[in-house]
Amino acid sequence: MATRVRSHAKINLGLAVGPVRADGFHGLTTIYQTLAVYDVVTVSARVAAKTSIVLTSDHAGVPCTATGDAERNTAWKMIAGALARMGVAAEVEIDIGKRLPVQGGLGAGSANAVAALLGLERELGQALPEALRLELSAEVGSDVPLFLLGGTVLGLGRGEEVYALPDGPALACVVALPEVGVSTALAFRELDARGAANKLELTSRPVVDKLRELSYALAAVGTPTGAEAGPSGIARPGVLGIQGDLAENPLLALVRTGMENDFEEVVFSQHPFLRSTKRDLMGTSGDEALYASLSGSGSALFGLYESQTAARAAQHRVQSNGMRAIVTETLPRREYWATMFAE
Repeated sequence: MATRVRSHAKINLGLAVGPVRADGFHGLTTIYQTLAVYDVVTVSARVAAKTSIVLTSDHAGVPCTATGDAERNTAWKMIAGALARMGVAAEVEIDIGKRLPVQGGLGAGSANAVAALLGLERELGQALPEALRLELSAEVGSDVPLFLLGGTVLGLGRGEEVYALPDGPALACVVALPEVGVSTALAFRELDARGAANKLELTSRPVVDKLRELSYALAAVGTPTGAEAGPSGIARPGVLGIQGDLAENPLLALVRTGMENDFEEVVFSQHPFLRSTKRDLMGTSGDEALYASLSGSGSALFGLYESQTAARAAQHRVQSNGMRAIVTETLPRREYWATMFAE
């Protein structure tokens, strides 16, 4: 019987782009946060004499076997890499039921890859060691490893160096979904062409300094004893020793640092209507967002709210201007793993 896995979206709570490194990648500092919205990835697999991977999807924009470009798909790459590391040949079928946008900045393709891996492991009754999981995920894509943790996650390096942060209660979230897509590679090139990324030093910006210091502080408060570990095998830090707002909701403490997304400069200049959408998400006094931003390199934008009422009002503002918007919520780590498998 096939295994169905929920493949959750992510947003970026701030994204600082640094200079191009020696390996050709940009240095990044970001906070990832998983959301309750998801695609559904269905995997069936059985040991065979020779490996074959068939990938299907209900979305025309997803590389798949029928269009002859399945090997471009992150889920296909993940399955192929996992089987090689397991030393197993298998016949594998992957189906991706899309609910999340392609090129939306929500990490949908990366999440699909991790969902496919978890489905494969359950189907074969064999799991990769955690170190190999993370290594493979980083090879497949920069923001793939975050989905092996879930919840609130600090991302460094090119985004693949991930650390689980304490996360608190869920916050209402509205995601605005423009019809236009944004290529991450093109966004980076445009940022470089403007000279912005090459001039940035991550240690020179007060907001980023504050973000990193708070992130490291939050990451350090957990204790090994009693730390919870999900199916990923990664320890979940606790929040012992944190007082006030941090103990109540570390996510609120993070959004109050004034985090920014460096891609907004580029993407908003290319698509000015997205700046207006961000204003719609922010709202005005009385129903304004705690935080609103582009996610990743876009094109999706999001707002975080203290109540469902404020979120519904923001959804109405966005939709009244002709753009689709969905109401969801942030997904803490415990719930992320508890609801991963769609039985």
